[in-house]
Amino acid sequence: MSQYDEIADYVMPTVPAQPSDFALVFGTRHGLGAFATAIANIWRLQLTSVIVISGGPTAGDTRPEADVLCELAVSRGVPRQAILLERRACNTGENVRLTRELITHDGRLAQAKSVLAVGKICSTRRYLMTIKRHMRQLRASMYAVNYFKVARELWHTDPEFRERVLSERRKIPAYLDAGYLTEL
Repeated sequence: MSQYDEIADYVMPTVPAQPSDFALVFGTRHGLGAFATAIANIWRLQLTSVIVISGGPTAGDTRPEADVLCELAVSRGVPRQAILLERRACNTGENVRLTRELITHDGRLAQAKSVLAVGKICSTRRYLMTIKRHMRQLRASMYAVNYFKVARELWHTDPEFRERVLSERRKIPAYLDAGYLTEL
């Protein structure tokens, strides 16, 4: 196994998408079209009946990421009533903690046992580790969105993909030490 494969297997573990009580879409400003298509695919495949999109305003754009992604998902056929919005989160920990608060107040999700994480492929491990830390009672699976120009196996050949994967590899140990994550 090459060092590239080892890094990919750690940072981007394969945790196949499973039918879940709800999907948690981690907000982003990158690859919006790919994210909207992923949300629509999840809906069409009936992997869940409730989609929570989490993400607040970001530097340079006062419109919450959740609103932007919701609008795009609805334009691709996802019913608006199937989407809950969490509009305050500014980081992955907040995405999970604020979503946990949101679902405890929604009758459809108060007894949730499973979550389908939807986010950037390069952040797969960190998303799952954050869910394990803050929603440990839930079974988590992953719908990884690859909006880069190359497949997962070729991550090291695309400059942006490579930088994002290596950045994740650097962040995770510090986040573990700080108690933000729980190892898978």
